[in-house]
Amino acid sequence: MIKKKSLSPVKLIKYYNLINHNLIYNNKAINRYKKDSFAITSDKANNLEKLRKSIHNIKNCNLKKDAINMVFSDGNPKSKIMLIGEAPGANEDEEGLPFVGRAGALLDKMLAAIDLDRKKVYISNIINYRPPDNRRPTDEEINRYLPFITKHIEIINPKILVLLGSTAMNALIGNEVVISKMRGKWIEKKFGNCKTSVIVTFHPAFLMRQPAQKKMAWIDLKMIRDKKI
Repeated sequence: MIKKKSLSPVKLIKYYNLINHNLIYNNKAINRYKKDSFAITSDKANNLEKLRKSIHNIKNCNLKKDAINMVFSDGNPKSKIMLIGEAPGANEDEEGLPFVGRAGALLDKMLAAIDLDRKKVYISNIINYRPPDNRRPTDEEINRYLPFITKHIEIINPKILVLLGSTAMNALIGNEVVISKMRGKWIEKKFGNCKTSVIVTFHPAFLMRQPAQKKMAWIDLKMIRDKKI
């Protein structure tokens, strides 16, 4: 159930200040090597390690040839909120962690606007290796990695699944939907044994190109904040 709350001008101004993409960014990748140890069950730890090895052992994938690192995940595997983006970029490939470039900095600010951070959510991508020149993954690449992200969702077993952008939405919901009509709505979906509430919102990189859509992303963020877990 979603609680309806009126948004005060002060809170709206605070939100826009937090996600202002015109801030000066450092082009150097953010160092997010994990310093926190999240106590998870041995079964979940083993399943995540098996999944990581399965992705590492994928055959006939051209993305792996030019990639520096496999980008598996970041955040808290115990979290009930999982976010899924598209694919790693140059900074992510260098660090081996998702969302560590400019889009990652904006994502952090978006999460902060609803009192979340990387210790309270879990983050991954549809694709685990960087596509050349940061291009969109092909349908063949998405289909190759789809079983792995589906298994990833099942292992984490989130109560809320946030799909960031059209690629994640189309891969996990279907190509027949468009993000402008799909965002800001809750749908119930199963991934293996995981039944979760899914919401689609804009990818941070898109918001950097189209800042007018921040107001719609704020609506989505409030829905995530107010969702009963």
